[in-house]
Amino acid sequence: MKKLESLVAEKLLKISAIKLQPDIPFTWASGWNSPIYTDNRKTLSYPELRSFIKVELCRLIMENFEAPDAIAGVATGAIAQGALVADTLGLPYVYVRSTPKDHGLENLIEGNLKPGQKIVVIEDLISTGGSSLKAVEAIRNAGCEVVGMAAIFTYGFPVAVKRFNEAGVKLVTLSNYNSMLEAALETNYIKEQDLETLKEWRKDPASWVPNTTKAD
Repeated sequence: MKKLESLVAEKLLKISAIKLQPDIPFTWASGWNSPIYTDNRKTLSYPELRSFIKVELCRLIMENFEAPDAIAGVATGAIAQGALVADTLGLPYVYVRSTPKDHGLENLIEGNLKPGQKIVVIEDLISTGGSSLKAVEAIRNAGCEVVGMAAIFTYGFPVAVKRFNEAGVKLVTLSNYNSMLEAALETNYIKEQDLETLKEWRKDPASWVPNTTKAD
């Protein structure tokens, strides 16, 4: 039986929620060159996969975090999946904006949190961890305890691991970069020679320069 990490990675690759282009890299909003682009919001368009991810996130939460009082999604990618998880678990739900709303009540957190509540945060993707931990900070500033975070996928960047450790946030994910590479190779999505490029990028993504030379 395949491990969950590999199974999820295969499913994400199949619907192009994860795209790999070692020879024609993407440019991220940060300006980084990258051989991978991930958009897990695509899973919402596939009912069977959407439900699968929802159920597995709920399982992760039940196995790793004791009796949360509410679920919080991180805008925008995890708003829908967070709501699905909260509904399945029968828990209150809020979502955290990246910046406060610029009108009305200027909310940063949409929904009602009560001080002292134990919260599990839902994310779709963990890259450097910056935006995810800003959401954690907002929830803590509201007087609540963040007992952990559950996400669909993580790149596993060392900077993210360091940030989560420093913030004291336990992170659990359905899949990860290493499992994705294994699944991509097994399904012939990539070739053996692509592996080194993809591994090198993950070591230092901010400084990675694609090799544009082609063999004859």
